Amino acid sequence: QAHLLEFGGGSVQAGGSLKLSCVGAGRPFSVYAMGWFRQAPGKERELVAGINRNGVSTNYADSVNGRFTISRDNALNAVYLQMNSLKPEDTAVYYCAAGRVSHDYVSSDNIEYWGQGTQVTVSS
Repeated sequence: QAHLLEFGGGSVQAGGSLKLSCVGAGRPFSVYAMGWFRQAPGKERELVAGINRNGVSTNYADSVNGRFTISRDNALNAVYLQMNSLKPEDTAVYYCAAGRVSHDYVSSDNIEYWGQGTQVTVSS
């Protein structure tokens, strides 16, 4: 089993940057595809970025592609989300997630563990 802890959220002006981190205990991160989701008030949780188990492949929502970068360090049991050129519409609670161990990519249907969430607020 894995426990995920997220940190790095906060408030920033539009155009600014934040870096989110997620660290875990339990099984090594290498057995999990990882991802970042976000949920804004009144909206469904959506996948922002995903990374496969060995970090070779990544995928991004169209709304953040080119601005956000997901990365991982399996030796540190950590996954990161670098967020640049932030926009007010990026405001949401961001969740780290680990995919089921038999899957190489994350989706809303194959999440095994969720982090507690960290708030990101982007002002105009």
